[in-house]
Amino acid sequence: MKDLKISLVQTALIWQQAKANCDYLAELLISDNTNTDLIVLPEMFNSGFTLNASKVAETMEGETIAWMKKLSANHDAAVTGSLVICENNINYNRMVIAFPDGQTQYYDKKHLFRMANEHKRYGSGNERVVIQWRDWRIALYVCYDLRFPVWCRNQNDTDLMLFVASWPAARASAWQILLRARAMENLCYVCGVNRIGRDANDIDYQGDSGVIDMAGDDVTQLGAADCLETVTLSADSLAQFRKRFPTFLDADSFSIS
Repeated sequence: MKDLKISLVQTALIWQQAKANCDYLAELLISDNTNTDLIVLPEMFNSGFTLNASKVAETMEGETIAWMKKLSANHDAAVTGSLVICENNINYNRMVIAFPDGQTQYYDKKHLFRMANEHKRYGSGNERVVIQWRDWRIALYVCYDLRFPVWCRNQNDTDLMLFVASWPAARASAWQILLRARAMENLCYVCGVNRIGRDANDIDYQGDSGVIDMAGDDVTQLGAADCLETVTLSADSLAQFRKRFPTFLDADSFSIS
């Protein structure tokens, strides 16, 4: 397994305007011009987190998915983030990952944030998804999933966990603590990408995107900056740490129903 370069895109989002968001993100990535393997965008990156699902919903054949495929091909990198997808008349908060060859995979957010009535507006996914990209095993999660360690549990099949989010500033400490906990308990890298700015509901977001390694140490932390940052994840460091500290050998067996 080779090292993996991962680009975190932390920015404000334009409320419910898919083309404007996609145009801005594409320009940001072009101006950065850094070689990377994986580009990570926030939750509902083309609209901001909204309960008005019918207004922003697209299909897997829609313009935003086509944009993701093109972006992936242009940068020779996988591109991921979540958006609202309508399928069989049900709206999902779907984390899509697009690959340079035009293929996609996706994960539908399982844990819907009931305190905002997300569970009343969106369908819930029921399948844990781990994809393979450039020899890395990457688990896909969205925002509120971070609070559920059983769902996130590494079943000896994950090297990197991705959490895309619209996590409010009011609960920033939970975001930071839980990302670190998921990394340490699962002996893997964890990447969390959150948005910044204020949305149309006057909810503030302060970012705090970052990457944490399997020991719980920071690889990078973005604070509240509007930025794009690329870091390299060391495959050798991951393997050596797991060899020195193999807590997975003492893990409890379980199943998810």
